[in-house]
Amino acid sequence: MRSGAKGEMAPDPDKAQLLSQLRIDPSQREEITKGNRKWWVMGGIGIVVIGAAAALLLTRNSAIEVSEATAVAAAASAQPMTILQATGYVTAEREATVSSQIPGELSQVDVQEGEYVHRGQVLARLDDSAQHAALEQANAQLAAAQAQLRQYQVQLAQSRRDLLRDEALIGQHLVSEQALETAQTQAAALAAQVLSQQRAVAVARAGVQGARVQEDYTIIRAPFTGVVVDKAAQMGEMISPLFGGGGFTQTGIATIVDMSSLEVDVDVNEAYIHRVRPGQPATAVLDAYPDWSIPAHVIAIVPTADKSKATVKVRVAFQKLDSRILPDMGVRVSFLEEAPKEAAGAAGGSLPAGTVWVPASAVVQRDGRSVVFLVQGDRARETAVIPGATEGDLRAVQGIAAGTAVVQSPPARLGDGGRIAVKSGQG
Repeated sequence: MRSGAKGEMAPDPDKAQLLSQLRIDPSQREEITKGNRKWWVMGGIGIVVIGAAAALLLTRNSAIEVSEATAVAAAASAQPMTILQATGYVTAEREATVSSQIPGELSQVDVQEGEYVHRGQVLARLDDSAQHAALEQANAQLAAAQAQLRQYQVQLAQSRRDLLRDEALIGQHLVSEQALETAQTQAAALAAQVLSQQRAVAVARAGVQGARVQEDYTIIRAPFTGVVVDKAAQMGEMISPLFGGGGFTQTGIATIVDMSSLEVDVDVNEAYIHRVRPGQPATAVLDAYPDWSIPAHVIAIVPTADKSKATVKVRVAFQKLDSRILPDMGVRVSFLEEAPKEAAGAAGGSLPAGTVWVPASAVVQRDGRSVVFLVQGDRARETAVIPGATEGDLRAVQGIAAGTAVVQSPPARLGDGGRIAVKSGQG
């Protein structure tokens, strides 16, 4: 090894050659940098693709929150409209305060308030001792008249036999003309007596019938089938069909109401009476049951007005009676007007059988078909339907049954069998 200046060592040519071989060419360094960058980009793209696939898979497996609606039979959507309301009371067409036809003392009362009675059932009895005695007297008079009649009839028969015998002997000159005339007169007189006594028997028989009627008046019976709503008299009290002014005489025994004749009487302002007509549908709501709507209809408009109240009385009948409906209950009546014919037709009057109403937003297009998504647990089932008329926010469809739950406004990403979660508050 050669030495150069003092204190310096000359470079070794072999080492210099090795170091020059280890140096990287600038062009090669740029190629290496580009290759590394390419691998990094490709790796990033792969990560993004994998993340998107995972997100899509998670999205498909996660539940989609939806709103639910129920398919309703087409005829159920046509509801009549309320055009007038009025208040009144429940009344009974058949109501009677039962009394006796003759004055007397009550010896028996067989009913209580709230009891159901049948027509002809005995409600009470009066003391019938006087009527019974009168009936016995009438029967005795009838018996006497009948006995007298039989006596006259026997005498008449004998007189007629005598007359026949005298008529046979007159030709033999064994009986005088005077004797024959006497026999004829006696027979005619007895015949007249028999006829008179027959009339007397008829009078006596009528007397018996009258006494029986008077005795029957002591028995008070129900005039019709109904319910006893008031008991006004007790056993031992005096009863009279006419008020006599005494403080201890009752004019009625009990009040009976025929519960099958209950109806409603309402007063309608005469300014709105033109909105009411016989046969018009209505609904009645009792004050005692405000959540119970009872179907009804107009029976008649009473053709007179109350000038003090400027109202007209209208009679309204219940479509179906119920044990909860009681006389004198307060009631509010809503007079209804049928929906217009166009709406009625759209609501099912001209639609095919099996048509139901669903929200219009529930019907969507999938692959050129009209479909709805049925709610079946936590899954949505795509079902093809035949769409029909639209009424407001509803649309008539065929292909599903009434009562079926459907998805409202199904999102585009919802497919057949997709998982769903019904929003809170949806049934």
